[in-house]
Amino acid sequence: MIEVTNITKKFGKLQVLKGISAKCEAAQCIALIGPNGCGKTTLIKNILGMVVPDSGTITVLGTDISRGWKYRSAIGYMPQIGKYPENMKIGQVIEMLMDIRRMEQKTDEDLINAFALPQLYHKRMGTLSGGTMQKVSAAIAFLFKPQILILDEPTAGLDPVASEILKEKIITEKENGKLFIITSHILSELDELVSRVIYMHDGNILFNNTIEALKADTGETKLSRAIAHFMSKN
Repeated sequence: MIEVTNITKKFGKLQVLKGISAKCEAAQCIALIGPNGCGKTTLIKNILGMVVPDSGTITVLGTDISRGWKYRSAIGYMPQIGKYPENMKIGQVIEMLMDIRRMEQKTDEDLINAFALPQLYHKRMGTLSGGTMQKVSAAIAFLFKPQILILDEPTAGLDPVASEILKEKIITEKENGKLFIITSHILSELDELVSRVIYMHDGNILFNNTIEALKADTGETKLSRAIAHFMSKN
């Protein structure tokens, strides 16, 4: 679904991405992890078309993204911190996005209903708590039934019940053939979700393999311990 080939990116004198290459296939849930400043966010922004790479190619669903923007309709994106017009109400934001997209097919409103957002449609975005903002962002990411979902720290700020609702939705949609790329510093949240791990450090990919391979290589049964073991060896 997504293929990144020899992507480089420099900001001033800082080389942020150093020839990154990776393939992300359907029906996978990939954990994109690494320390702060390793290049994760820049890689995601390159895939989304928010940043243009200095060299290399990115294809989404077989299309070179440098040749157009329409591929973005296949991607649902949940940012770590959502930015919305503060004076608009939740219901107005969702209605506006649906009007912009003008989709003929039905939307996926599972999370809207599971999070009981219709009861909060009258609330203005600028008054929302961090957790409620996360619920809105998650619901919007899934709303237009994208084939690819990129979720940045998706459970941060969510209460335990909402977190479980979101995780169950991710598992269901992965089984339906969708690709997920998830960044998170809370590795314990990823254990039951992830099928593959991409570990980045200093603009490079140090590990790109299945979670089973990572656990087998390290002898650990939990993702957080496996990553710590891997890093201590490297």
